[in-house]
Amino acid sequence: MDARTEFRDFLTSRRARITPAQAGLPVSGGNRRVTGLRREEVALLAGVSADYYIKLERGNARGVSGSVLEALARAPHLDEAERAHLFDLARAANSGTRTPPRTPRPRVRPSIQRILDSMSATPAYVRNRRLDILATNRLGRALIRPILTSPCRPPNVARFMFLDPAAADYYVDWERMAAGTVAILRAEAGRDPHDKALTDLVGELSTRSDLFRTRWATHNVHLHRGGVKRLRHPVVGELTLEYEALELPADTGLTMMAYSTEPATPARDALNLLAGWAASFEEDGHPDARARPTSAPGPGASA
Repeated sequence: MDARTEFRDFLTSRRARITPAQAGLPVSGGNRRVTGLRREEVALLAGVSADYYIKLERGNARGVSGSVLEALARAPHLDEAERAHLFDLARAANSGTRTPPRTPRPRVRPSIQRILDSMSATPAYVRNRRLDILATNRLGRALIRPILTSPCRPPNVARFMFLDPAAADYYVDWERMAAGTVAILRAEAGRDPHDKALTDLVGELSTRSDLFRTRWATHNVHLHRGGVKRLRHPVVGELTLEYEALELPADTGLTMMAYSTEPATPARDALNLLAGWAASFEEDGHPDARARPTSAPGPGASA
């Protein structure tokens, strides 16, 4: 992923999606050749010269100041995730190009696994920024079992989402979830364009999935902090869960995903049923009962 190209394409995509009326500009008569803002209009809104903005949109972000980036974020009404992504792309474009280093294998500390295991009534797992699933608790294993037992290896939310047909049944809101998944990876690519494992994953998904490639081209980004997921589980059926994405400050790049429900609801009843099933399933010694995620492979490893 070339940082200059990414910076250019992101600016272009953001001005293309907002109309002059939405930006607060007067709408003149006559036919417009573009549906979004013209370069000159973005420059006007940002308070920079048209020539300077055109240089930026060509990918030349060398020396761009924070105040200019703030103005560029305000002009097309970027949200928090988009603003952060713009700054990340500018930082990457100014750092020069280098060969992506070997991505270290992620590790989940034993203390984190103990915390997971202590959350007996809460499905939880740990993932990295590339959405590789690295550790789970018992109820978490049961909840995301379709991902852990998918033939798409190693276990990764995006790989399951776009390469396993079962994902469309597992995620009730597959379209929304798919768009959000791509947006998360897009934000991570802006934060660290030299992450070889992420570059390899994006390349794999772009090659094997037209749906992923189309969504990747939108340049949409998303901050994954919390929300609601609707799942259709093969054991307990449909359930709606709230989730929180809890970053682990001592383990850079790792996030604990924890799911909850309101008490005395059908979703809580379904989770209780799933917990009982998971306990008996594992105690019966089923061959894949304790199928756990494995760390992502190192560079060059087969996926």
